Amino acid sequence: MDENDKQLLFDLDQDPEVMRFINGGTPTSWEDIEQRFLPRLRAYRNPENGWGLWQINLKDNDAFLGWVLVRPMDFFSEQRKDNNLEIGWRLKQKYWGKGYATEAAKAIMETLAELPKVDKISAIADPDNQGSINIMKKLGMRYLKTYTYRDGGREEDVVYYQIDVKGMENGQTAI
Repeated sequence: MDENDKQLLFDLDQDPEVMRFINGGTPTSWEDIEQRFLPRLRAYRNPENGWGLWQINLKDNDAFLGWVLVRPMDFFSEQRKDNNLEIGWRLKQKYWGKGYATEAAKAIMETLAELPKVDKISAIADPDNQGSINIMKKLGMRYLKTYTYRDGGREEDVVYYQIDVKGMENGQTAI
């Protein structure tokens, strides 16, 4: 996805339930899409490395479900880790609980695991976001820690899950 998809990004973020574990349920404004979200996406988007937002659509009618994020862990810090990719997801509420996020993330993880520079794939979530935590577990990720995540002036406690890409080759994923 890129700046041409800003309407889809905006529409997705208008559901307070979608935003509940991201910012407490506040819909994203157009200003925030234009001045924060899109510039950040441009900063980490690198299709050759698989970094960016991968759009999720239904096969039968091409309906937009949401996206899967891929970027180096700690991308917006001085401790950026290009060999440890962060994966995350955001889907429209009506598609929750149907396996779409897990299926999309698994397919993307398998593609990323083939890249020579990737050693680990990680994910973070609000400790109360059981839906995302369940997806991480289904992907074969293991809990490492709970810590305070800092990004762009925001601080929040998150759980951190990770999988070793070499372990994926040995069948570590639970799917």
